[in-house]
Amino acid sequence: MALLNSRPTHSKFHRLPSLRREIHRPRLPIIRLTPIPRDPLPLNYVGRCDFKALRLNSAIQIQNRAIPPPAEAFESQSPTPPTPLAAADGRRILLSDVVVRRQREVFWGRKWTSLDIGTAGVVVATHLLTLFAPFQFNWAAFWVAISLYIATGLFGITLSFHRNLSHRSFKLPKWLEYLFAYCGVQALQGNPIDWVSTHRYHHQFCDSERDPHSPIEGFWFSHMSWLFDTNSIVQRCGEPNNVGDLQKQPFYRFIQNTYLLHPIALAALLYAIGGFPFIVWGMGVRIVWVYHITWLVNSACHVWGKQAWKTGDLSRNNWWVALLAFGEGWHNNHHAFEFSARHGLEWWQLDMTWYVVRLLQALGLATDVKIPTQVQKEKLAIINTS
Repeated sequence: MALLNSRPTHSKFHRLPSLRREIHRPRLPIIRLTPIPRDPLPLNYVGRCDFKALRLNSAIQIQNRAIPPPAEAFESQSPTPPTPLAAADGRRILLSDVVVRRQREVFWGRKWTSLDIGTAGVVVATHLLTLFAPFQFNWAAFWVAISLYIATGLFGITLSFHRNLSHRSFKLPKWLEYLFAYCGVQALQGNPIDWVSTHRYHHQFCDSERDPHSPIEGFWFSHMSWLFDTNSIVQRCGEPNNVGDLQKQPFYRFIQNTYLLHPIALAALLYAIGGFPFIVWGMGVRIVWVYHITWLVNSACHVWGKQAWKTGDLSRNNWWVALLAFGEGWHNNHHAFEFSARHGLEWWQLDMTWYVVRLLQALGLATDVKIPTQVQKEKLAIINTS
């Protein structure tokens, strides 16, 4: 999630061509097996199983990972002592079993680029703007902040940038897709191309050394300080070559090239309507609020909570983040079924973004809505117990 503009395009990683060797495989003799007596139940029948128990006690199942996550990121659940690396170099995050393998230093000991300085400047400026909130309060400004929180946080980030653009969990008419994406632009979290690229890399390399933001390098690194090292993602993951579906659309290229102009235009409009209080609450309090809620999904949801599915990473279901982030806190569910438009898989898991998707589907605006079937859930539970 680059706040200002595109990440540098130079890369220190290069793809190596795969090497293949032809292996001679001798023809094996045909072996005839005696037929197995017919069982009254199909082989894939699981009966009335407690799938919650299966998930919680299942072995780690790594899905959609280019490289496996480091074992040192997990605190052992068995009585065996931790590995020497964890004991010597790691420490556990407060109230969590997550071990920090190495504390990444972002602020000192490196050269800051102009993009790093600009990104930090935007974050600092918006936080400083919130200091005026008690002195610039009025109900109109408050409701502007709430309205923009819903428009940019719910429709812009969680529904558009995340579930629609990053994971293609459903389809929208282009005019509506672009409208929701423009709401995300006003969250001041970066243009859609860079935001989606970073998030897809997060899933590809989740909680490994190549993850753009993982708590194995420190809680605050995963929460926000990773933003200030704009070269880091290129160094870890290579050039952003995973967003070809967005880069070939003129709308997203236009937004990428003119990104900063749009929040500035919104700020000018708010000032014209309501003066400085609208700037403080609509561009200060609201942006900082949405910032930290989004960042909590990267940090808190990989540190605190429960794992309903053993996904091979640190993702957790966190109910209070789900309340703040319109359902994004059911993060372990999301990592288990990345394609799903629904994150709150249980009836009691509140997921406001999913309810909006269902409404759009009922209106005929959202199509090809993907959710995990019961068979897919049972299959994952069975695989994890094998």
